[in-house]
Amino acid sequence: MKKLKILILIFVFITLGVFITHHWMSFKSKDYIYSDTDSIPKNKVGLVLGTGKYAPSGNIKQYYKYRVNAAVDLYKAQKIDYLLISGDNSRTDYDEPTDFKNDLIARGIPEAKIFLDYAGFRTLDSMVRAKEIFGQTSITVISQKFHNERAIYLASHFNINAIGFNAKDPIRGKITHLREYLARSKASLDLVFNVSPKFLGEPISIP
Repeated sequence: MKKLKILILIFVFITLGVFITHHWMSFKSKDYIYSDTDSIPKNKVGLVLGTGKYAPSGNIKQYYKYRVNAAVDLYKAQKIDYLLISGDNSRTDYDEPTDFKNDLIARGIPEAKIFLDYAGFRTLDSMVRAKEIFGQTSITVISQKFHNERAIYLASHFNINAIGFNAKDPIRGKITHLREYLARSKASLDLVFNVSPKFLGEPISIP
């Protein structure tokens, strides 16, 4: 019975910690999140956080489509000069950055204005590499609001002045919401334990 009480207490403390972490990240980032191009300050570079283009059904993911739309809107509003696409290219048959690049070019963004980070395997990697590899200490993050909040929280820890531009958010189910609770908890633990990006490398200059 004593062991059961201890297990219940541990479960309660973990659940409370996950809940507090989630809402703390939202609170800390709320003043740096924008949803319209009129009010958002200008930055030289917009960092598009990657996601896969296709759902298992073969349809284009709404998360992907809306991030492309947001990047185009921000660029055409002259609130960024360059786009840095950070995503996963860990397999030869899976290349998030190039998918984004091709669709952005098709939407009228000049190829010379697009830079690719093929080692953005997770949000922490994307933020740190934006600073350490691509030399950006002030940046506009482009993703859905829930993702921007986590990215901005991470950016603050690494002394990056980040703001977020919210892409349209598809209707998310309970599983997606749960994943974000867990993702924020993991991000918080990564900071506590000083987890580094999987890869760094040689600097790449954005003019």
